[in-house]
Amino acid sequence: MGIDAKPPNILFIMSDDYGWHDIGYHGSKIRTPVLDDLAYNGIRLENYYVQPICSPTRSQFMSGVYQIHTGLQHNVIWPAQANGLPLEFPTIADKMREAGYATHMAGKWHLGYYKEEYLPHNRGFDTYYGYLNGCEDYYDKSYCHPYCGYDFRLNDDIQWNLTDYSTYLYVSRVNEILLNHKIYSPDKPLFLYLPLQSVHEPLEVPKEYSDKYSHIKDNNRRTYAGMVAAMDEAVGKIRDLFKKYEMWDETVLAFSTDNGGQIHRGGNNWPLRGWKISLWEGGMRGVGFVHSPLLPNSGGKSKGLMHVSDWLPTLVHVAGGNTTGMKLDGYNVWDMLTKGTESPRKEILHNIDPLMEPKGHARPNSTFDTRVRAAIRYGDWKLITGDPGNGSWIPPPEDSTQGIMDTSGKEQNFWLFNVDADPNETNDLSAVYPQIVDQLLERLCQYNATSVPVRFPPLEPESNPAFHGGAFGPWK
Repeated sequence: MGIDAKPPNILFIMSDDYGWHDIGYHGSKIRTPVLDDLAYNGIRLENYYVQPICSPTRSQFMSGVYQIHTGLQHNVIWPAQANGLPLEFPTIADKMREAGYATHMAGKWHLGYYKEEYLPHNRGFDTYYGYLNGCEDYYDKSYCHPYCGYDFRLNDDIQWNLTDYSTYLYVSRVNEILLNHKIYSPDKPLFLYLPLQSVHEPLEVPKEYSDKYSHIKDNNRRTYAGMVAAMDEAVGKIRDLFKKYEMWDETVLAFSTDNGGQIHRGGNNWPLRGWKISLWEGGMRGVGFVHSPLLPNSGGKSKGLMHVSDWLPTLVHVAGGNTTGMKLDGYNVWDMLTKGTESPRKEILHNIDPLMEPKGHARPNSTFDTRVRAAIRYGDWKLITGDPGNGSWIPPPEDSTQGIMDTSGKEQNFWLFNVDADPNETNDLSAVYPQIVDQLLERLCQYNATSVPVRFPPLEPESNPAFHGGAFGPWK
């Protein structure tokens, strides 16, 4: 695809806690006809990585920078923390606006809001419609952690008393955005970021969707399957709205999950190991694809290495913008996606988290402390250190396959896998290739030397929505 005088519209849809196994083209019994059609007629990303939890993935999508360079290495941003994606990092919306785009966002933020400057409409978006925290009720828009409040807004205006299922609201909002765009900004390309609430807990969905999966006996899984069905339907309606407003043929769609599925809340990543929060493949290998009538080649898979931080330089390139002067960890992978060239990315730093409790004993004579939770991918090799989380292999409840429990020793704190040959991480090769372990520990050491201090401040009582009219929002 060439970059024409008027760059294409860009629609980026991010699902929440959507498991690797839970899309049709990965063999799921949960039906996703819209997503499957878009993926099969686009480019499926089969060597694509996100982060194990919400804020880190979103921060790296938004900034193109690893979390060790933003201070967001540990956990997520909680509502009562004076924390956020640091303001010195331009966002993908900032860069799209510089390139002449109208920029809109609808959905989950989860990148901090303790000051007005951190709100989405002050970080490059012309409009923002959605919720600021990491979770809330799909119907009444309430959330408690540790303080309770209401969380839904249009820019600075709280949208009180909304009770419709949030997935429906986002489809309606897309209709408003597209209608207004056609009327008021027809000569501008559109960047629309749509981080859906689906399919994060709480497990809630209109009964008509979960009833389609009455054969699934596990309550969580049945409700989750209905939530996936509602999300799939919503993506179809959004595609149809782009067609209605005659914008689809000039649009590039990218779809991504934010982390692996949470098996305790209905999600599944089988046959990958682990789940959300973990450094195993089930926590970080992402469902993702690109679709556009503008793509020169479609209907295939990309097995080139790609990370969520690559979206910023890639999409800004598509937009005809530039990233000159930005210290990015992401790469422009557009040629890989459209021409089948080799990925410019050779490695991924999954994370280094110095605040996680150390595990075991340090490996003697190593340049990096193996007690620290970290992971790195280099070529086909992946090294994990510290406590990566539960490494069991859990099939979906509707499957008769038996799961396999993690039998790693309590003191074990480093693992080496050839992920290309062994994507399910069944064969630890650390004892076979100690020299590769040494090399990757040295790379972790080098990355660690570039880390900035962790930003994980204490909870502040002043953030309590009770002091701010009952709604979550800035308090400083």
